[in-house]
Amino acid sequence: MEALESLPEWSQVLSGVPLRSLREEFASDPARTSAMSLHAGDLFVDYSKQRVDEGALADLLNLAKVRDVTTSFQRMKNGERVNSTEGRAVGHMALRIPKDGTFLIDGVNVVPAVHAVLDRMADLARGIRSGEINGSTGKRICHIVNIGIGGSDLGPAMVYEALRANRHEGISCHFVSNVDPADLAANLQGLNPEETMFVIASKTFITVETLANARVAREWLVQALGHDAVEKHFVALSTHSDAVRAFGIDTTNMFEFWDWVGGRFSVASAIGLSVMIAVGPETFEEFLSGMHFMDIHAAEAVGRENAPLILALLNIWNTAVLSTKSRAVIPYSFDLRRFPAYLQQLIMESNGKSIRRDGSRVPYSTSPVIWGEPGTNGQHAFMQLLHQGTDVVPVDFIGFARSSADDASRNELLFTNMLAQSQALAFGRMADELPESSVRPHRTFEGNRPSTTIVAPELSASVLGQLIALYEHVTFFEGVIWDINSFDQWGVELGKELAQTLGSKLVNFSALDHPDLDSSTHTLLSWFAQQQKKSN
Repeated sequence: MEALESLPEWSQVLSGVPLRSLREEFASDPARTSAMSLHAGDLFVDYSKQRVDEGALADLLNLAKVRDVTTSFQRMKNGERVNSTEGRAVGHMALRIPKDGTFLIDGVNVVPAVHAVLDRMADLARGIRSGEINGSTGKRICHIVNIGIGGSDLGPAMVYEALRANRHEGISCHFVSNVDPADLAANLQGLNPEETMFVIASKTFITVETLANARVAREWLVQALGHDAVEKHFVALSTHSDAVRAFGIDTTNMFEFWDWVGGRFSVASAIGLSVMIAVGPETFEEFLSGMHFMDIHAAEAVGRENAPLILALLNIWNTAVLSTKSRAVIPYSFDLRRFPAYLQQLIMESNGKSIRRDGSRVPYSTSPVIWGEPGTNGQHAFMQLLHQGTDVVPVDFIGFARSSADDASRNELLFTNMLAQSQALAFGRMADELPESSVRPHRTFEGNRPSTTIVAPELSASVLGQLIALYEHVTFFEGVIWDINSFDQWGVELGKELAQTLGSKLVNFSALDHPDLDSSTHTLLSWFAQQQKKSN
C-alpha cells in the first residue's frame, strides 16, 4: 500500500480546513442536517455538528476510495489473514452469522462450529435458568462469577449492565478482572459457594492475572465444598484444552473459541456465556442479530450511506486536520455506563499504533485517547472543559427515546440535556448575546466544537449489537486508511514479560543481587520487599 502521506488525496484532505463556523454553516444551509445524517438499522446518526463542509466530505470519501476500504473489508469478510503480524484471519463477524451462513477460514466454513458452541452455551444457560442444572449440593446456581481480563471482562461486563432490563431476577453476575486481591474478595463477599458458578475466561488459559484469580476462587470453593465440587462449579472459555485440563477443569465444561477471534472482538463468542445465562439464549440471539445487521451494512452500504465509514472518516479528519488528541463518548443512558470503558480497549488497543503494516514508522497521528462517562453526570464534572477548555475534544453523544425505566418525564429531561450539550458545543454563546458585566468574558462560549449524535428508539439487545458492531467497523476502516494492523496488540506484551521477570526477583529478594535493574525499579522493588517483611 502506498504511503498515506505521499497521496495527493491525503494532501487535499489536509488542506481542507473549514473557514466558516458551525453557526455560519447552519445559518447558510437549512438542509445541512438532512444532508449530514443517515440511518443504519435502528440507529439514526447525525453528524451535522462536525466541522466539515461538503467539500471536506467529498475529499474524505475520495481518500477512502483511493485506500480501497471496500476491498479491505471484503478481504476480512472472506477470511483472509488480514492480521498480518500474527498470520491470522479476523473472524469475529463469523460469530454472529445465522446457522445457514458461510464464513470461510482456510477454506473451511466455521459457521457450523460457531453454532455448535452457541448451542452448548444455550443448553447450559437454559439449564441454570430453569433449575435443571444445579450445584454440587443440589442448590440452584444464583451467582455467576466471570473471571477474565481485557476483552474477556470488558465485553461481557458491559453487555450485562447494558441489558439490565432483560436479566433473570434470580441470577446475578459478578465480573473480576483486577489481580488486586480486593477485587475478587469484594465480589465473593456474601456469596454462597453452593450457589456459585465460576466462568474462567482466557483464550490461552495461561493469562497470569486471570489464572491467579481463578486459583484463589478454586481454593475458596474447595474449602467449602471439597475438590469434587469443581466439576459442577467451574467452566472454562478457552482455545487450549490442555491448559484447561491442567488447571483441573474437565474439558466437557470447556466452551471453545478460536485464535481468529481477538479478545476485544470476542463478546459474541463463548466469552459472552455469562451474559447468555443472565439474559437468556433468545435475547442473546437478538444481540447477535443486531451485530450481524451492522456487518451487512458495513459491507454493502455505499459512500455517505455507510455509517461506520463516515464516522471513521470524521474521526480521521478531527485527528489530522483539527489536531484533536482525545475523543469523549458520552452515553445518555445509565445502562451504557460501561460502554466508554469498553470502547477504550476496542479503539486504543486496535489503533494505538505507531508502526505501519510494512514496519515503517507512522508520520501522522493515529488513535486519539478515548474517554467518557454517562450523561448527565459528565455535565457536572468534565463538560466544563469540553465547552470552554483550551483543547477541542470531539464528542460522540448516544441517546434513546425510551429508557429501561418507565418514567417519561425524567427520560425527556435526560434526552433534552443531551441535545442541549451538543447544541452548546456547536453554537456556543457570543459576548453580544449577554448583558454587560464584569463576568461577560467568563460566560462566553466560543462554540464550534464538533460532535456526533447517535440515537435509537431504545436500548434493546439488537440495538446494543448494532452499536458495538458499528464501532468495531469504524475502528477497522480507520486502521485501513492509516495502514496499521488493528488486530494485534504487541504493546501489551512487554509489560507482561517484565512483570514476570520482576516477580521472580522478589523471591528471597536481596537489594545486592540485581545490578541489572535501573535505579528507579530497583529502589521501588526494594521498598516493596521491605514492606512485605514488615507485614510478615
